[in-house]
Amino acid sequence: MSLPPLVEPAAELTVDEVRRYSRHLIIPDVGMDGQKRLKNAKVLCVGAGGLGSPALMYLAAAGVGTLGIIEFDEVDESNLQRQIIHSQADIGRSKAQSAKDSVLGINPYVDVILHETRLEADNVLEIFAQYDLIVDGTDNFATRYLVNDAAVLLKKPYVWGSIYRFDGQASVFWSEHGPCYRCLYPEPPPPGMVPSCAEGGVLGVLCASVGSIQVTEAIKLLAGIGDPLVGRLMIYDALEMQYRQVKVRKDPDCAVCGENPTVTELIDYEAFCGVVSEEAQEAAAGSTITPKQLKEWIDGDEKIEIIDVREPNEYEIVSIPGAKLVPKNEFLMGAALQDLPQDRRIVLHCKTGVRSAEVLAVLKSAGFADSVHVGGGVIGWVNQIEPEKPVY
Repeated sequence: MSLPPLVEPAAELTVDEVRRYSRHLIIPDVGMDGQKRLKNAKVLCVGAGGLGSPALMYLAAAGVGTLGIIEFDEVDESNLQRQIIHSQADIGRSKAQSAKDSVLGINPYVDVILHETRLEADNVLEIFAQYDLIVDGTDNFATRYLVNDAAVLLKKPYVWGSIYRFDGQASVFWSEHGPCYRCLYPEPPPPGMVPSCAEGGVLGVLCASVGSIQVTEAIKLLAGIGDPLVGRLMIYDALEMQYRQVKVRKDPDCAVCGENPTVTELIDYEAFCGVVSEEAQEAAAGSTITPKQLKEWIDGDEKIEIIDVREPNEYEIVSIPGAKLVPKNEFLMGAALQDLPQDRRIVLHCKTGVRSAEVLAVLKSAGFADSVHVGGGVIGWVNQIEPEKPVY
């Protein structure tokens, strides 16, 4: 689907800019006109993490005149395996400030605007309204639906990307010309069903592959060239080195962009996506212990069975002494229930407490009424009890 350019061209390019962008200028499809449009464009990157890193770097190198960065987090050592816009020296710094420094190091002609805040329903419309195009580098469903709905309400296009382990996806959502994210995913998956990258991992270089595709789509939209991924979902399998596409049609019954939308204003997206299910919240209420309390039980030889519901590769990195590994899925499938001891209290834990709360709900419904889980998980244990151990 060929679309008109998203922005008007800037008045001119300076001599220095002509030299800098010469390899673009000699491409007939881009040329002087296309480069001027990039110079005049205002693009917002939601996140300066795995996808935001290559996106910001290549948008800057391409000559996008104004780059917005919305990011509230700080650089952590575990980020550096994939978030290449940050360096060792940036650990502990604001990700937004670190990203800005890198962008200006690549291209001093870019105007960088920082939004050092969490993107929420009460600020998203005001922030998005300042930009021509949104590049979505978020890693959670609540923010993805927030980005989508705000873009639809403002009639703005956005380039979406997603990564997990060896798999990546990308598309362009623009309700004025095709489907939106809700047309593809009308409802979020059940809480705890889809692991995050923090739980399941991601191949670092996958960020570059998908992030560069996002930038390619952004350039095409801004300059009005090529055939953008509107109405198409690109799926990338890095292990098999295969790309395939799936057509995505606009859903006439879509809740936000359909013929009779039911979502006409922003909603509570945390509640909509149910970060933790109601069953898990109810199970955890009054049945959550602290790492320090668990340490007291271990030292006091309490009759407990500590069960780690993470995956084997996580267990190899760090574990709580005496914990038995039984991955969450074995509980969800019911296979693990028959092997649980009846004469000891079950103590569950995961990385942070989300997965263990979901398993706790399963145990409670199966009759293990006195079972508990560790709030904060193994991360809380390391921080409070064994700080010499690694975290991930």
